[in-house]
Amino acid sequence: MKAGIFSIGLDTYWPQFDGLLDNLNGYHAQIRDRIAGMGVELVDAGMVDKVEKASGAAKLFKQEDVEVIFLFISTYALSSTVLPVVQKTKVPVVMLNLQPVAQLDYEKFNALGDRGTMTGIWLEHCQSCSVPELACVFNRTGIDYHVVTGYLQEAEAWQEIEDWVDAAKVVAGMRDNRVGVLGHYYCGMLDVYSDLTQQSATFGNHFELLEMCELSELRKAVTVDEIATKVGEFREKFEVSDECEQSEIERAAQTSVALDQLIAKHNLGSMAYYYEGAGDYENIVTSVIAGNTLLTGRNVPIAGECEIKNVQAMKIMDLFGVGGSFSEFYLSDFKDDVVYLGHDGPAHFAIAQGSVGLVPLSVYHGKPGKGLSIQMTVQYGPVTLLSVVTRRDGSVLLQVAEGESVPGPIMQIGNTNSRYKFSIGAKVFMNDWSKGGPSHHCAIGLGHIGNKIEKLAALLGIEVNRVC
Repeated sequence: MKAGIFSIGLDTYWPQFDGLLDNLNGYHAQIRDRIAGMGVELVDAGMVDKVEKASGAAKLFKQEDVEVIFLFISTYALSSTVLPVVQKTKVPVVMLNLQPVAQLDYEKFNALGDRGTMTGIWLEHCQSCSVPELACVFNRTGIDYHVVTGYLQEAEAWQEIEDWVDAAKVVAGMRDNRVGVLGHYYCGMLDVYSDLTQQSATFGNHFELLEMCELSELRKAVTVDEIATKVGEFREKFEVSDECEQSEIERAAQTSVALDQLIAKHNLGSMAYYYEGAGDYENIVTSVIAGNTLLTGRNVPIAGECEIKNVQAMKIMDLFGVGGSFSEFYLSDFKDDVVYLGHDGPAHFAIAQGSVGLVPLSVYHGKPGKGLSIQMTVQYGPVTLLSVVTRRDGSVLLQVAEGESVPGPIMQIGNTNSRYKFSIGAKVFMNDWSKGGPSHHCAIGLGHIGNKIEKLAALLGIEVNRVC
């Protein structure tokens, strides 16, 4: 992912105050190098200190196709030097209002005695002066902008900058994502139906519509050796229950090999699936959970029940590096004030508390057939829930909640399930979460990343509903 960076200043100051420009360029270099260390390719337009330089910076950013621009306000600068850059580039701007220090040494400063020298030092710390001016101009011209205020060595400010970088990476990752859609919706599950055009318009991704017959043909061509290799992978990645019949393990392994080939053939970064059929097709769809869990663990999130909106949420969480396990609400424990969430799979290895179990189910609830499923608990500690929500007018928003995965008894039903606490309590959480209008599925990731998701939404130009 590419990001732009430039500084602004006022060329009138440079001959007036010795060393001012050099010091400001030094701060620029510090900021540039630190952001570059966050795994982003930086396009540096340097110091823009007069209107004539603005067009060159804009041209550079457009040529390099940057995702976001970081604007370091090094000292007071004219808004006329900034507007042409951001207008022509047409990407979000993060203004860095970063002073060199948290507090000026006023006694030492005032003891200098030379007002010219003192003014130069003041201007070196005069970042805030231009923030209202730029905000005013951006507001009046409809420019999307954000502000980080702090000082150069402030951990909080740098965490906020890193959040912006991470969010921009996710924007780029979602735009490059090819989403497979295999099969059809679960009939009557109206909440999961999605407008693919609106999803593409929001996230920029491509949808590849797939047929079960293609997966069936791939599966028929799987060799005995490929099945054996995949069974070995199962036993390496999963804690395989002794209850699992070898024939079921091999059936799932054969399907897993075919799924890997399908994903590779179409260069997919995620997939939503569901199908009800007889014969070979039923044999396939009742043996996908193990393979889809392996894919999810390899950063190719897979969502069941053709839940396209939720596979988008899962991909977002995965791109943030926090997991993104497929979940739905199971039940509430009103004595312990917790809510249970889980699913029969797929799961995400990266967020498991202990091992991920592979267990047999004699029946898939609400679905035809039987087969293997996943038993997993999400790591104890802070978690974030995310849903991609479609509103009545067709627009898309992100709904997020922060909570805690907590220890305690879980249902040993051959599903992923965990206990979650929320600061607003189980009852209020369930009411407020539901009123937001998500589907009954959500993606769960580790850590509290609500701030990052809010920044992602800002870069995408969509709203966020933060429940807690």
